[in-house]
Amino acid sequence: MDKDVRQELQSLPRTLAEDVARNLVMVARLIDEEPEQAYGYSRVALRLASRVAAVREAAGFAAYATQRYPEALAEFRAARRMTGGVELWPVMADCERGMGRPERALAMAGEAEVQKLDKAGQVEMRLVAAGARRDMGQLDAAIVTLQSPELASNAVQPWTARLRYAYADALLAADRETEAREWFAKAVEADKDGSTDASDRLAELDGVEFVDALADADADADADADAGNGDGAADAGTDEPAGNADGAEGAEGAEGAAVRNPGDGAPAAPSEGATAESATPASSTGDDQDGGGRA
Repeated sequence: MDKDVRQELQSLPRTLAEDVARNLVMVARLIDEEPEQAYGYSRVALRLASRVAAVREAAGFAAYATQRYPEALAEFRAARRMTGGVELWPVMADCERGMGRPERALAMAGEAEVQKLDKAGQVEMRLVAAGARRDMGQLDAAIVTLQSPELASNAVQPWTARLRYAYADALLAADRETEAREWFAKAVEADKDGSTDASDRLAELDGVEFVDALADADADADADADAGNGDGAADAGTDEPAGNADGAEGAEGAEGAAVRNPGDGAPAAPSEGATAESATPASSTGDDQDGGGRA
């Protein structure tokens, strides 16, 4: 856990702090792959310690990851009031976009808080502003918004791949395919951890089609199995003694040669309790332990 977060939690009783910490760890662990579960843990942490800024921030990011934008914005605003920082300004603006208010996001991009952001925050704000322009149908303006010294730089920074990717995507939307291909290739060069799908987009522009070899192998195996079952059924039919048909015709008064058991071959009913349960948060405490409410 981040050192600053641990320090914030020291304001809580030890047992409560440990409980909150466990939930925050689960939020961080699950937010990318299982955002709904992460959201559940964040709500538990929020009930336990709503007056801790790190908890409000974590709750905001969990809500943001699950597209609960009004809730995320409220949590980010609460965290910002507690800390007085501006680090959350870009994601707050993106929440405005998510709520269908791109014009508000653009207004935030022009406010004084942006000048207080570090370089990474300013690049993030530029990405949000460009997205807002696209939301409003201003594609050329979005392209111009992304043009910056950070985009032109050959140095690779944590934000470089995403910035190049956004620029390439905007160019492609504007039917500038040759330039888009060039920038998708540059995004691939910068994207060492695969945070974007730039390589797939580049391959698509080059006309490369990906084939799932495992899926094809499974399909072939299923086809072979079906063919084998068909052959076996045909063989079984030819082995039937010829006299059976004559015997059936001569058995007048018989009430049917065989009665099928209604249960034979019927699908089993699903057992009760088969529904998968979601992960249980680290604490089941329902009330706010520190006596605080939403800021």
